Amino acid sequence: MRRLYLSATFIFWLLVTAFWVGSLWLPPAEKSAAIAVDKSISLAELAKHRTPENCWVAIRGNVYDLSAYLPEHPSQPDILLSWCGKEATEAYNTKSKGRPHSSYADELLVKYRIGLLASGKP
Repeated sequence: MRRLYLSATFIFWLLVTAFWVGSLWLPPAEKSAAIAVDKSISLAELAKHRTPENCWVAIRGNVYDLSAYLPEHPSQPDILLSWCGKEATEAYNTKSKGRPHSSYADELLVKYRIGLLASGKP
């Protein structure tokens, strides 16, 4: 019985060590995302992206490329199209009907974030 206990304990710690060593080889995901997100985008640059194929929207100081998301939007994509190339915080916060978007919508936005809206004049 003691031999079984010692063998199981040894195998357990061997596996723990193997997982730890394996995690050292994985690249940190947070650093690459942070570098891409810090890009400053002016209102003039934002305005250039106002088509369904190239739809950028500014919400709460962040800029999002929603081009790939337009067909997936639960409502008609036309609702979003009028905000392409513009600052749309108020529209996002109220859904243009006085109702806020869900926390799930906020989580989805993170995936499409491409930078920060530059403060000041373009």
